[in-house]
Amino acid sequence: MRIAYLVNQYPTVSHTFIRREILALERLGFEIFRIALRDWGGELLNPEDQRERERTHIVLQAGALALLMAVIRSLLTQPIRFMRALMLTWKMSRRSERSFPVHLVYLAEACRVEAWLREWDVHHLHAHFGTNSALVAMLAHVLGGPQWSFTVHGPEEFDKAQSIGLAEKVRHCAFVVAISSFGRAQLYRFVEHRDWPKVNVVHCGLEPAYSSQPVGAPNAVRRLVCVGRLSGQKGQLCLVEATAILAARGLDFELVLAGDGEMRGEVEALIARHRLQGRVRITGWISSEQVREEILASRALVQPSFAEGLPVVIMEGMALERPIISTFVAGIPELVQPGEHGWLVPAGDAEALGRTMQACLEAPADELARMGKASHKRVLERHNVDTEAARLTTLFRGVGSGRRHA
Repeated sequence: MRIAYLVNQYPTVSHTFIRREILALERLGFEIFRIALRDWGGELLNPEDQRERERTHIVLQAGALALLMAVIRSLLTQPIRFMRALMLTWKMSRRSERSFPVHLVYLAEACRVEAWLREWDVHHLHAHFGTNSALVAMLAHVLGGPQWSFTVHGPEEFDKAQSIGLAEKVRHCAFVVAISSFGRAQLYRFVEHRDWPKVNVVHCGLEPAYSSQPVGAPNAVRRLVCVGRLSGQKGQLCLVEATAILAARGLDFELVLAGDGEMRGEVEALIARHRLQGRVRITGWISSEQVREEILASRALVQPSFAEGLPVVIMEGMALERPIISTFVAGIPELVQPGEHGWLVPAGDAEALGRTMQACLEAPADELARMGKASHKRVLERHNVDTEAARLTTLFRGVGSGRRHA
């Protein structure tokens, strides 16, 4: 069975979960075509990501002329379908934050994608994220492409459910995937009750090999690590405030912020304001192997998120037998049970976060080891990528070939 995966940008350093899913489907015998609307453009440090870039077809890579030719070809060869897609494009633009001309670009992208799908004889199209990649997938289907589906991660899709036309996309798709029960419930909020049966839960997964090597007990060093894009929803500013509280109490420890992002300047300014330069280190973008090394060199993983889907890095930390400090947000409590696998605190509460970080720093080694072992067991039970990919295959096959409209 031939499946095309459509993502806004792929591969990127933050989309390893998509790469894992694609490779797991290929191990199960599926032929996967990778499509990205645009190239990420950043440096890819992971060799697997570099190989994925070579295998990915970029819609905008050939420029505006290629899009224009795709539109003309679609209009001339299937005018009725093209007009239907144009009407849907207008409908989707009416509530959107983006103008109708921008949506016309999405339609042009869909024309090019649909031509590729026809050329490759693709049986099903699957998009990741419910934003513009899902819109392009929907339009490609209306233009005559195969049945399609998409995975919703959150929180962006839920923050802008009305403006991105989330309910309309669910109406048009064969099925939709949520990565947690929380995500499923959020979809239920925005879609019609008759479309609820389309919503399925399939977790993001880890390869068994990720944790196959012995990792040992949590490091005795007084170091905590936070992994993720430096952004408002990830809560790093609150984490720096909590670090300042503990520094004022005289606690000796190090905090590593592994990642980069749009808020790096603001985070660095807050670190300087509290004079924490000797305690807080920002790594910038690093490879998957370097992330693994930073987690293994830590006592625990801290993710002070304000808004999430279900962070893959929490799964990675648990697979590496590290306790987790995180927040009661989205799908996180479905995986991390307080007292068993670490600690959960109210989001945005720097005082509570500081107290919990101190409790972790002062916890005896046997307690940290117990949490680490329990974390490892739980994440392998719930987030094995091959198990989750098998669930996806059932959904793909259940749709049938559905190659194109009659």
